[in-house]
Amino acid sequence: MLRVLFLGGTGVISAACAQRAVEVGLDVTAVTRGRTGSRPLPPQVHRLTADVDDTRALAEVLEGDFDAVVDWLAFTPEQVRARTDLLHGRTGQYVFISSASAYQTPPSRVPITESTPLRNPFWAYSRDKIACEDLLVRLSREQDHPVTIVRPSHTYDRTLVPFDAGWTFVERLRRGVPVVVHGDGTSLWTLTHARDFARGFVGLLGHPRTLGEAFHLTSDDVLTWDQIAEALARAAGVPARIVHVTSDAIAAADPEWGAGLLGDKAHSSVFDNRKVRSVVPDFVATTPFEQGAREIVAWHDEDPARRVVDPRADALQDALVQRYGLPRDADG
Repeated sequence: MLRVLFLGGTGVISAACAQRAVEVGLDVTAVTRGRTGSRPLPPQVHRLTADVDDTRALAEVLEGDFDAVVDWLAFTPEQVRARTDLLHGRTGQYVFISSASAYQTPPSRVPITESTPLRNPFWAYSRDKIACEDLLVRLSREQDHPVTIVRPSHTYDRTLVPFDAGWTFVERLRRGVPVVVHGDGTSLWTLTHARDFARGFVGLLGHPRTLGEAFHLTSDDVLTWDQIAEALARAAGVPARIVHVTSDAIAAADPEWGAGLLGDKAHSSVFDNRKVRSVVPDFVATTPFEQGAREIVAWHDEDPARRVVDPRADALQDALVQRYGLPRDADG
């Protein structure tokens, strides 16, 4: 039985992957800080409690070797260096979770493949992921470190509304007030449900043909941002009233929101998944976003405490709508 260690395990993607891993019979251990949340670990997972950024504490809880270690919580080269030093000689595969936002932004061509250059001058998060990858490539070449790099794109589950305003976006739809969609709403975007991602990802664990390689892993379900907004509106039982605002204007009003747009969401992202299918040939994503949108709305509607409105995000959308024009109704 494959013995797998997750550093982390309760995030959007990692929780789905933990569930899939135990379903297919892997022996999974997860290191978390022991906090409970909306994504509890499956009961079959062995739980260890430590802050993974505390190298001494992490070393104290780890016992034995692992066939694969998945690092869900490394965002800087310093974190990667500490983990790889600790795990050297104790695992047959170190899986680093990077990001598809590390690819050339804006892309010079689509679909994006794993050979697309890594360059993102707009978003520090992506540049840090690139720096992590650069370090791991050197470790793989110079020290024969068993590295696999995985680049998720926009992956969601029922808890996550795929707009920066979060649930506030849906509440605005239900109140009948306009929502802001960046650009002209026609750029193409790939959304991947976490359980679909997990089907492909678990197949990479312990696979010898993944060592020294990088893979992105996404759905083939491509929508425009207007279509994403309209799917959420239909799931919420209301029409979508949309105001388009340029990403540059949004960035001027809110630099944090703008960084994620200019560094990622403003540009069309369509992916070629042939490489991951060459290793996991039965991988296929089966959840269209229309279904995912219904799951998102239903989960939030189950408990009023989940339907949190961010006053700042709400006010920012109001200000952008007032400044940049009348809404376009989705129905025409």
